[in-house]
Amino acid sequence: MELENGSFLSKVLTPWALCLILLSCLSYSEAYDSLDPNGNITIKWDFMSWTPDGYVAVVTMYNYQQCRHIQPPGWQLSWTWAKKEVIWSMEGALVTEQGDCSEFKGNVPHSCKRDPTVVDLLPGTPYNMQIANCCKAGAISTINQDPANAASSFQLSVGHAGNTKKTVTVPKNFILKAPGPGYTCGPAKLVESTKLVNGRRTTEALMTWSLTCTYSQFLAQKVPSCCVSLSSFYNDTVVDCPTCSCGCQNSNTKHRNCVKGDSPHLRSILNGPGKYSYTPLVQCTSHMCPIRVHWHVMLNNKDYWRVKITITNLNYRMNYTQWNLAVQHPNFDNLATLVDLNYKSLMPYGAGINDIAMLWGVKNNDLLMTAGSYGNVQAELLFRKDSNTFISEKGWEFPRRVYFNGDNCVMPPPDAYPWVPNEELL
Repeated sequence: MELENGSFLSKVLTPWALCLILLSCLSYSEAYDSLDPNGNITIKWDFMSWTPDGYVAVVTMYNYQQCRHIQPPGWQLSWTWAKKEVIWSMEGALVTEQGDCSEFKGNVPHSCKRDPTVVDLLPGTPYNMQIANCCKAGAISTINQDPANAASSFQLSVGHAGNTKKTVTVPKNFILKAPGPGYTCGPAKLVESTKLVNGRRTTEALMTWSLTCTYSQFLAQKVPSCCVSLSSFYNDTVVDCPTCSCGCQNSNTKHRNCVKGDSPHLRSILNGPGKYSYTPLVQCTSHMCPIRVHWHVMLNNKDYWRVKITITNLNYRMNYTQWNLAVQHPNFDNLATLVDLNYKSLMPYGAGINDIAMLWGVKNNDLLMTAGSYGNVQAELLFRKDSNTFISEKGWEFPRRVYFNGDNCVMPPPDAYPWVPNEELL
């Protein structure tokens, strides 16, 4: 089947589906994100002391991603032991299943699973079960928004493992979920021991294993999770998100994949099966996206032009704490003022190309509630005009790309952008 001039595939498949087919031919051993090419989660396994039959280690996940954070229900980390190791005890986290510990009498391990799955503890955990950087329900902030909370740690005491550098064996098959798929982890390797700073004293871990996990939006979900709509003061047209951006409505009423906002059964649906599954339950729309980002050009005068951004949550099962946007537009060099927003230039293509900005809400504007009357946040951007670059025509004022929480959003086609009528060109 040939891909030429109006071929069957190009007519039938959406661009997202074509991307999935192309990516299926590639290796998923490592993901690449053009927005954040060096972004990753690095996991370090620091040996703190030896015990008669094993060791005590602190495992720390460092989020080096600029725009992608992990929010509750949080991370899950699993691996496969190389030998017959057990976990005697843990602080700052727990293993979800104990496994078969029937061979132990008296002192029973915390976990005997060959492939344990570890989750973070909740806020309010008793102090004697905590360590530093734990107990945040699995939430890890981005390195830009909240560097102090861009890491999560737990401590474990491992037995039946060997108690020297030569007798311990590195675990394999690390899997990081946040809480679903998307991350691909490489093998753990022996690296230079981590230096541990405590006030004016610096110590070193006895030994350190390290591995890196990278994210792929295509692995995380079959369809996009957000879309962009556009409007302007100079044109009555509101360009909505493309139809079926994040999937299409199921016309079968018995298997409906969305719910109408004015449905009298909304409350019973929300409290029904799947209430705690975190599977999106979206409001019925033409685009079916959980998140819609609207870019409205409010003002265009001699020296400045102004934009209002509205983010609407159409998911009834999830709110978004510490949300962020990444927006590509050539005029961020001339950003003058922000209203209810923080800003950081990303510059993924090197210094001198300032066309991608990371934006996130200031305090009290950083929580996007679930779908409904309170399920939106708004903010504004004011740009200075540069006569050498500003073009008030052919959709120039609208963004080239938009990301929500690191995920690429579906844009309307360029020929659908609101254009300035010829008689109103500035």
